[in-house]
Amino acid sequence: MRFDVVTLFPDLFGPHLSQGITRRAFDGGAVQVRLWPLRDFATDTYRRVDDRPFGGGPGMVMLAEPLERALAAVQAERAAAGVPPSQGVGGTAPLIHFTPTGAPITQSLVRQLAATDAPGAVLLCGRYEGIDQRVIDRHVTLELSLGDFVLSGGELPALALLDAVARLQPGVLTAESHEQDSFSDDGLLDCPHYSRPELLTTPDGTELPVPPVLLSGHHAQIARWRREQSLALTLRRRPELIAAARAAGRLSKADERTLAQLAASHQAQPPAGTL
Repeated sequence: MRFDVVTLFPDLFGPHLSQGITRRAFDGGAVQVRLWPLRDFATDTYRRVDDRPFGGGPGMVMLAEPLERALAAVQAERAAAGVPPSQGVGGTAPLIHFTPTGAPITQSLVRQLAATDAPGAVLLCGRYEGIDQRVIDRHVTLELSLGDFVLSGGELPALALLDAVARLQPGVLTAESHEQDSFSDDGLLDCPHYSRPELLTTPDGTELPVPPVLLSGHHAQIARWRREQSLALTLRRRPELIAAARAAGRLSKADERTLAQLAASHQAQPPAGTL
């Protein structure tokens, strides 16, 4: 698969693509990344890619014409390389624009993009107040966001998406590693994890042991403990994921018993600030 990234700051990507375990996907060619510096497609002396917005207001808007030239070059090179073009011009690969107004990036979407037969995508990284809407209307097929907050540009969401896709490629992690991730097979949050020492003594003298079940060697009990911890954490922090898993039939009778016990325990606790 191939990802073409249109950006004002291509140097932000180099360290990420060459560091950490995900570099296996980039070095091995499982995920190809081609960077397109947007200023290369400006035609004036100052290589201008932004201007003031029509109608007034603060900030600057990324100009349509350099973006149109850049996207045309991207599609031409993808076609010459035998890579599917983006949907914006009749192809099959998505053209993704990162914006606070976009849909949240989810593990389900990442799995779709990471499939071994997936064509990749064109990633459009906006800056300033945003991109001329005519470019978005003409080309963009998917708008994505990291969450309900505002960043200074689309590069960080693009890097996050590339990392999420790369770690799912064969040979980067063991299958067991990402199958147990949060939001994976059952859609729940992952359980807590522990390592050496068995008894951690903090600088103030507090002793913190590893949960005894993890030292028992009883694999069935360990699996059940981890499942119960996953359910408890998900119920406490993301209860909507419990509802989704229940609707999809991914909760067992044992899971439902655990959830009922957790709910009863919560109801039995006095409200904060009471005696």
